[in-house]
Amino acid sequence: MPNEQKTSADTRSFFVKKRFFALVMFFMTLMIGLIWGLFMHKYKFFPYYKLKDAYKSLPEEKAYGPWSIGIYEGSSPFALKAAAGISNPVLTGRKCGDALYVADPFMIEKDGRFFMFFEAMNRADHEGDIAFAESSDLKNWKYGKIILNEKFHLSFPNVFKWKGEYYLVPESHQDLTVRLYKAEKFPDKWKYVGNLISGYSFVDPAIFRYNNKWWLFITTQFSNILNLYYADSLEGKWKPHPMNPIIKFNAHISRPGGRVIIYKGRPYRFAQDCDPCYGIQVFAFEITELTETAYSEKPVSARPLLAGSGRGWNAAGMHHVDLHKIGNKWIAAVDGRDGEDK
Repeated sequence: MPNEQKTSADTRSFFVKKRFFALVMFFMTLMIGLIWGLFMHKYKFFPYYKLKDAYKSLPEEKAYGPWSIGIYEGSSPFALKAAAGISNPVLTGRKCGDALYVADPFMIEKDGRFFMFFEAMNRADHEGDIAFAESSDLKNWKYGKIILNEKFHLSFPNVFKWKGEYYLVPESHQDLTVRLYKAEKFPDKWKYVGNLISGYSFVDPAIFRYNNKWWLFITTQFSNILNLYYADSLEGKWKPHPMNPIIKFNAHISRPGGRVIIYKGRPYRFAQDCDPCYGIQVFAFEITELTETAYSEKPVSARPLLAGSGRGWNAAGMHHVDLHKIGNKWIAAVDGRDGEDK
C-alpha cells in the first residue's frame, strides 16, 4: 500500500512538472516570437524586407488594387447609370501616381472646372492618402497630386464649401479623430484646423448642413452601427444624438456610402452594404425626421442604388456615390471593384 501511494504521488508530480514545463515553454516561445517580430519590423530583418521588395518588384499590372473611379448620371439621384460618352473608369491607381488603387471620390465645382478628391492607397506604406484630379468636361481627368499625407490612414475626403471657404473632412480612424481641414490655396494646399470629435476609431464621417445645423453620420470599423452627431457651428461643440446608435447591428445599411444630399427639401443618406463582405452595393435612404431629439428614415427602394455589374471595372461591387445636380442631370462620382486579385 505505501508503494502504491508513492507511485501515485510520483505520477501526479510527473504530470504537474510536465504541465509546468509545457507552460514555461509556451510563454518562452511567445516572448521569443514577440521579440523577433518587433526586431523584424523595426530593423527589417529577413524575410521582412525581402518580402516587401518582392512585392514591389511585381509586374505593374499585378500591383494595383481593384478599386477605381467612374462617372454615372441620371434624371434623378435614384436612377443612375454609366454616363453617356464617358469611358469608365476615369481614374485608376495606374493613372494616379504610385497608388495601389483609388476610391471614395468626392467632387466639387469651382470656376467651371470639376475637382475630384479621393483616397489614393499608397503603394510604399499601404496607407491611404488624399489626392485630387481635375477636369473641364467630366470625361477627361488630369491627376494632380497627394494633398494630405499623415502618419495614419486617410480616406473618404468629404469636401465642401462653406461661407466662401473650402473644407475637407476625411476618415482618420487610426488617429481616433474626425479631423477638419481648410484650404489655404484650393485645390492643393490644406491646413489642419482641429478635431470635430475624438476618442474612438470613427469610420467614414458623412458631414452635412440641414435646418441651420451641422450633422455628422459615422460608423465604426465593424460597420454594423450608425451614430449621429450634431453642432450649431462647424467648429463648435459636437454632441451625440440621444437616439444613438440610430442603426444597430446591421452591416447592410450602417456604413456611410457617400455625401448626404438635400433633394426636394429632404435629406438623403447613402449606405454601403458590408455583409457578407465589404463594399458590395449602395442603398439610399430618405431621412423623414431629423431633430436634436428624434430621427427616422425610410429606404428609397428595396433595390440597391448601385451594385456590381458582373463584368469590367465594377464587376464585384460598388460602395460609394457622390451626387451633384449639374444642368438638368444628376452627376455622380462612384467607385467600383473589378473582382480581380491584383
